[in-house]
Amino acid sequence: MSIADIRREYRSHSLLEHEAADDPIEQFHRWFNEALRAESLEVNAMTLATITPAGDPAARTVLLKGFDESGFVFYTNYESAKGQDLAAHPRAALLFFWAELERQVRITGDVAKVSREEAAEYFQSRPRDSQVGAWVSPQSQVIPHRNVLQENFESLTAQHEGAFVPLPPFWGGYRVSPERMEFWQGRPNRLHDRLLYTRTDGKWKRVRLAP
Repeated sequence: MSIADIRREYRSHSLLEHEAADDPIEQFHRWFNEALRAESLEVNAMTLATITPAGDPAARTVLLKGFDESGFVFYTNYESAKGQDLAAHPRAALLFFWAELERQVRITGDVAKVSREEAAEYFQSRPRDSQVGAWVSPQSQVIPHRNVLQENFESLTAQHEGAFVPLPPFWGGYRVSPERMEFWQGRPNRLHDRLLYTRTDGKWKRVRLAP
């Protein structure tokens, strides 16, 4: 079979205006909970798209760690490639894809760092090995070999044995404040449902897009 012949029909759900929430955060909450119940693999995984300082597009998968009316939060090393991108261009796009439900959600908006207090609270909730790992990895930088990471991990683990692991100064969270949120539901014959919410002056407007 050629790549061009790979296809499937989407038939499991629909997305109609009278069924959708007026507020896209509420609609996201509904879909996220349904993805949880469907036991979607890495349900909180999302593609994060940024613009590099040179103006090139860049994308990678990160994990959503919280969301509410103020936005969608993820954590990373501020000195990483994505951190440098966001320092130069503090806007981003997010993409969630839940294949089991034949759904995706696209989000676009401004990005800002979360407070150090919020970052510290999340950091202390992480497994201890993950806390140590945040200190050990010079994310996105060239390293000579993998053993460097393992050696530094073992050294730092021994150094902090039985002690508090502090939040690294170069590590924290970002919040994407949504301005556009599009909900896509696969439908038969490629006539998919697409509802787009846009926010102006704090109010959401919803329209239907052709597939």
